[in-house]
Amino acid sequence: MWNLHRLFQNHARELNRFFRRRGHNAETAADLTQDTFVRVLTATPQTDNNPRAYLHQIARNLSIDLYRRERLFQQSDLAEDEWQRIADTTPTPEAVVYDRQRLAIIESALLELPEKTRRAFEMHRLDEKTIAEVASELGLSISRTWTLIKRAYLHLRQRLKEDASF
Repeated sequence: MWNLHRLFQNHARELNRFFRRRGHNAETAADLTQDTFVRVLTATPQTDNNPRAYLHQIARNLSIDLYRRERLFQQSDLAEDEWQRIADTTPTPEAVVYDRQRLAIIESALLELPEKTRRAFEMHRLDEKTIAEVASELGLSISRTWTLIKRAYLHLRQRLKEDASF
């Protein structure tokens, strides 16, 4: 059996150069060199007479395997907008359940609010009206309308925090 330490000392630089000549960067060449010796360590060679040839055969195979893997990724090199068009935007079942639970909490919390506070919040948030429009419709000052909407937000946030599953 071969002395792995001696093989590494005698052939590691040579294998690293081999990988560099095949177009791999320095970091990848170093990784592939180590992988070559790991393969020697874990695989029993079929022949005992030419360790250098055996190392080069392993190195060649590792290099080819890496290029094949990289080519698979390059073939699917789509632009970001193309990925967005084919991506599945359907929420997961867990996300649907989570969102429904949160919505139920929010609906319940809205019903707990005083009528004016709830209406101010719904007009601003759901009907997308400005604070001035909400104030005008409810017959309130702008500062009072801000206060009501802020209280609604704080109440909803508190209710969501109180639920232990969120």
